[in-house]
Amino acid sequence: MALTPARTPPGVLELLPLDQIAFQDMLDTIRRNFERFGFLPVETPVFELTDILLTKEGGETERQVYFVQSTGGLEKGGTPELALRFDLTVPLARYVAEHEHDLNFPFRRYQMQRVYRGERAQRGRFREFYQCDIDVIGKDSLSVRYDAELPAVIYNVFRDLKIGPFTIQLNNRKLMRGFFENLGVADGEAQTLVLREVDKLDKRGADYVRDTLTGEAFGLSADVVRKILDFVAIRSTSHADALAHLAALGQGGDTFNQGVAELREVLELIRAFGVPEAFYALNLSIARGLDYYTGTVYETHLVEHPQIGSICSGGRYENLAGHYTKSHLPGVGISIGATRLYWQLREAGLIGTGTSTVDVIVTQMDEAELPRYLAIANELRAAGIATEVVLEPGKLARQFKYADRAGIRFALVLGSDEIARDAVQVKDLRRQEQFEVPRAELVKTLRVELEQAAAMAAR
Repeated sequence: MALTPARTPPGVLELLPLDQIAFQDMLDTIRRNFERFGFLPVETPVFELTDILLTKEGGETERQVYFVQSTGGLEKGGTPELALRFDLTVPLARYVAEHEHDLNFPFRRYQMQRVYRGERAQRGRFREFYQCDIDVIGKDSLSVRYDAELPAVIYNVFRDLKIGPFTIQLNNRKLMRGFFENLGVADGEAQTLVLREVDKLDKRGADYVRDTLTGEAFGLSADVVRKILDFVAIRSTSHADALAHLAALGQGGDTFNQGVAELREVLELIRAFGVPEAFYALNLSIARGLDYYTGTVYETHLVEHPQIGSICSGGRYENLAGHYTKSHLPGVGISIGATRLYWQLREAGLIGTGTSTVDVIVTQMDEAELPRYLAIANELRAAGIATEVVLEPGKLARQFKYADRAGIRFALVLGSDEIARDAVQVKDLRRQEQFEVPRAELVKTLRVELEQAAAMAAR
């Protein structure tokens, strides 16, 4: 019988153990900071009812949905009853609408789970990937102050990930919408089309965008296009510079003025939340989707690796669950695409392999002494030290090689001489150093060694 080649499907990230540990460490850092700011965990099923999942979606997203069908249901035909979630926002909307009367508002949740999209198979694009989201959902209203809290969360996450300098870039949809209205581009769809062309500035250049917007397809005047290009080019270099740019925008319609006021308040509170001014900036080119976001919008970029693009984005939306409840539920949220982020950071050399979760391996010198080795391992585990025991006899050099390849740093050697002296040999496989410890002091010594190793790794 011919063997079936073992291969993973395209669009998934499958890692070796030490790489998986590095990825898990990244998720743990994100989770720790979400919880530090008082967000509560939520998990939703990997699949949702199809009519719920596709209530407000369509177009490209609907073409990327994976439907779920049991073998027994294949004969029935029609649209399958269930579909895999393609983000965490629609499941959150359903969750809040369904449990509205049991939740405490403002509802602060974080969610870190896999999502699924039928992406075209290509390098760096994933069909299965982790998203790490936080949202604050209000009942009837939600203060703009929460819009300032999320950048503080972003700052703490990426500071702790130690991936180099980054900038949280902010804009406000009301400000942008009001600006276009002042120029006579009031229709939302028209604004979206203009912004799609503006988004090509970095790739195509200002001349291309200017020619397109003044051309037959858009028919905007040269003066209007100049004002648009000047507006989206605004970037701040400091906190004071951001406020000065907002002041220089002057007055406009109600929507425009409200956007300016909200952005000014958010900027002032971001500083109060303790975010250093080098890590946030005004960027009036950020759109983040005209239809969904209604106020503050965010994008986070690595300063030294702009080619990676945004590593965390989000913003304010007016009514999360309008398709599922008559209640008005405004909110603000951010999302980190953790799988793609990890892949990008690894490709850029900003993240390495992880350290084994096993602290110590107890080698086997004498098969007859296995109960003694197991007793040592039990004592170490009871003390919180992750320990593996070599259960099959073999050459000591081979046992050391196994431990080294597995990323285990400390190996314990206990032969007849050590047993006679009531001592243990501890070999540091990283430093290639070995020392003897009295059996009674083994736990204490290993704790010190592990703490020192952790401290050195943290530097």
